[in-house]
Formats: sequence, structure tokens, C-alpha cells
Amino acid sequence: MSMMKRLLTIVLAAAAAAACAPGAKDAPAGGGAGVGVKPGIEVLLEKRLDLLRGKRVGLITNPSGVDRRLVSTVERLRSVPGVRLVALYGPEHGIRGDAQAGAYVPFYRDQKFGLPVFSLYGPSMKPPPGMLKDIDEFMRAFDTTHEDKKLEAAMTEDLDVLLFDIQDVGTRVYTYQATMFYALEAAAENGLEFVVLDRPNPLDGVTMEGPVLEYPAFSSFVGLYPYPLRFGMTLGELARLASAEFLARPAKLTVVPMENWRREMRFDETGLPWVAPSPNMPTADTAAVYPGQVFFEGTNVSEGRGTTRPFEYFGAPWIDGYELTRRLNALGLPGVAFREQWFTPTFSKFRDERCGGCQIHVTDPKAYRPLETALRAIAVIREMHPDRFLFHDKYFDTIMGTADVRRAIMEGVPVEEIVRGFASGLREFEARRRPYLLY
Repeated sequence: MSMMKRLLTIVLAAAAAAACAPGAKDAPAGGGAGVGVKPGIEVLLEKRLDLLRGKRVGLITNPSGVDRRLVSTVERLRSVPGVRLVALYGPEHGIRGDAQAGAYVPFYRDQKFGLPVFSLYGPSMKPPPGMLKDIDEFMRAFDTTHEDKKLEAAMTEDLDVLLFDIQDVGTRVYTYQATMFYALEAAAENGLEFVVLDRPNPLDGVTMEGPVLEYPAFSSFVGLYPYPLRFGMTLGELARLASAEFLARPAKLTVVPMENWRREMRFDETGLPWVAPSPNMPTADTAAVYPGQVFFEGTNVSEGRGTTRPFEYFGAPWIDGYELTRRLNALGLPGVAFREQWFTPTFSKFRDERCGGCQIHVTDPKAYRPLETALRAIAVIREMHPDRFLFHDKYFDTIMGTADVRRAIMEGVPVEEIVRGFASGLREFEARRRPYLLY
């Protein structure tokens, strides 16, 4: 045998041994050093099947509901004897995650799994009783435009438990949190159990930023309850807070916690694979800048929708990208650098128009403060283009959770002073959230 063949034999044997090593089949698809985080779906299947056995289960999920091997929660549940999965519920963008922002996905029967699929967006943000128990009521109220009016096309069994498994982004301006809150409220009103399969806050579970939403004046589907923009909690912890403090009737709530997650972890430290929870949240890098860059949605500057880097790119046809980049980098903002960027969105603002602007690069995630960074960028753009820059007042205030921030910017209040104004609200919320933390 030649030396080359011997080497090849040794390499192949080593690879085979590694593949057969104990625990190899359980290694996370996303890589990462050390012990990886085990999401709630895996903990449920290993230790808490008592929550589902013999019960009729409805699952609220989307493509981000997967285990460490990228097997969907739907498939995992359908493979377990004694678990009766009878209906699926999709948030905004649908259970397949293919609908763009604002699009309504009407009722249908999923061809792959043969299960009825209901939308928790549009006319049914809060699931009515007919989605959970009385199917006749649902068909009358929410399926009047569907071609198939037959009752057998929809759910034929009442639910016992609603299960929630979706990856969050750690920022209040995201409709999936409201979807969970409304479903939790509906479960309480209809006597159902509600189970959250917990997942990481991708930004970490410690850092908080921004104003606490003024409730109820600024309550909306992109910010339902009074908590900060960046809240440093998992969805399971938020559900515990909501059930105890915001619902008229506490829910029969169980949170199945993760294993091996620590509060200071960012997503790239978890070893979990990132699956885009929505069409414009393609990577964990997107989620990292989103708490600040989302506020360009409330202006006439593009937030990068319609590009390959939504929320990382920002600009407008009337902005000089070179000059904006020079001014922003001159500020020396912590943990971030800006690069001149020219882009042409394929949809959304400035479709098919060439925009000048920047790409934001996070150089130190622990030092970077996305909201302060975005507010400084807005202030610079206003200074550069006082005759062109505009706020979309109502929407900006809605997603910020207050009108005070926009008004302060308009009045020329320094951004550092605006940010200091958030401190007391954050201290109060930090104390308020403490009883509901799981990690």
C-alpha cells in the first residue's frame, strides 16, 4: 500500500470513529465550542412529555421552530407516540415564513402534514374561540372568502393545549411577542393550557435599552405591553411576566426552559443554528443591529429592506454616502464602524432607485448600543439634509413607544441626554422583571 493510500485510510477511519462517537448524533448543526444550548423543544421531548401526552395540541410556530439538528418542531412532535398534533398556527409571515411584512395568509390545509393552518395575523391576531374549539364559528367569521367552505377542511377537534415555539429577536418592535401574548390570553379565556418552548434572547439576557412603552397610549401589535425596547428576557420569561401582570385572567402557563443557556450569552455563543424567523431577519447580525436600525422605518430613509442586508444598510437617493460615512465614523461611537454603501432596493422604500448611505458593522457587540447609534445617525442625516429628511411621526412614535424621543430630536436635544432619560424606566423595569427570570 502506498504512503498516500495509508494516509487516506487513517483519515477515513478517524472520521468514521468521530461520527460514531457517543453524542455525535446530538451535536448542534450550528457549531460552537463547549456544551451547546439545548432549546426547549428538546427538553420537552426528553423530560416533559407529560405536558402533551394524551392531549390535543395546537402548535404556534414558523421556520425558526427547529431542534439543534434543524428538524422542525412539527416533525419532532408528529414522531412521538401519544402526542396528538391537530392544528398549526402561524404568526405574521406564516408558518413557512414566506409572506412579506403585512401580508395575510388565509386558512389552508398543509399538504405535507395534512393539518389545518390558521393565521394569527390580520383579522385574527387574537385567536377566536372558533380557532380553538368551535370550528363552525371560525368558518363563519374568518373563512368567508376561501373557496373550500367544507367544515372537514378545518379543525375537527377541540384543543387541550397551545404550544408556542418561535425564535425571538430580543427587541420589542416585533409582532411575534404580541402573537404570543394574545394566544396566551385566548388560552386563559378558553381554559386551555399554554406551553412556551423557550429559546435564547439573541442579544443576551442582561442588557436593556430604550424607553419603556407608554401604556396604553402607544400599545400596538408591534409593542403591546409596557417594557423596554431591548428587554433582556426570553419569550418564556416575558410570558410569565404577561400572565402575572397584564392579563385579566392568569393563564395555565408552563415554560419549558432551555439547558446550558446563560444570561450573558449572545446567539453566536449558543452553538445553535440561526434560522431566519422572518424574511428580513436573515442572520443573527441583522438581529444585533435591529434594535436601532428599525427606527429608520419611521423616517423617509431606507432601512435596507429590498436588499441582501436589511437593517445593516441605510440611506436614500439624496444622501451622499461618503459624507455620511465620514461624519458618523468621526463620532467614534463605541463598538461600531460605518462603511460607505450604495444600494438599489428591489422593493419597499426607493424601489429601483440608487441610494447612498452606509453599512453598519458591529466591531464589539458588548460595547455597541444600537438605539443610541441609530439616533445619532438620524441626527446627522437631519443636520446634513434639513430640507429632505422627514419623520413619519405616528409610526416612529408607535414603534418607539413614546413621542418624547422624536420631539427631543426635533428640538435639538443632544442624543446622550435623550439616552440618559431612559435610565429611571430601565431601573424600574429591571426590578419588575426579576421575579419572572428563569436563568
